[in-house]
Amino acid sequence: MTLRTSRRLHPRPTLSVVETSRAFRLTVHPASKGDTYGVSLDETYGDHGSILAAPVITTTPNQAGRVIDALLAALRSSGHAASVLAFSRRAAIRIDEAAGVRLALILLTTQPVSKHDRVRALVAGLNAMSVEETYYWYAKCLGPDAHRARKALRVLLADA
Repeated sequence: MTLRTSRRLHPRPTLSVVETSRAFRLTVHPASKGDTYGVSLDETYGDHGSILAAPVITTTPNQAGRVIDALLAALRSSGHAASVLAFSRRAAIRIDEAAGVRLALILLTTQPVSKHDRVRALVAGLNAMSVEETYYWYAKCLGPDAHRARKALRVLLADA
């Protein structure tokens, strides 16, 4: 006689790959006076940023004006015309992941800097970095010791 154990077969849970893309969303905030604007940059996950969004940085109109070339470069590399960045714009602008990471680093490192020559040096140094380097510094600049990493990046790029 054969002893057979009767076990209920439960289907094993299967893992499914979710095709969510990480991108960034740039929102224009018009200033109360004049034709100037500040911007906010959010990191988004999912199609068209509909699943999850985390704020990265919000800038003042003065800071946005100092790094306007970096803003326009991020828009162009994401397939947008420069004309989409206007103070009257209401809808958010989707920016590709690599361009958004670079733009976030530029905004994060230049925020406390007031000297225009130093801002230009920081932007030039960040633009000279490879994509892998920007991802590394982006992770550091948003991590637990973010203020130290941002200062270290500013020091590193100021000496370059």
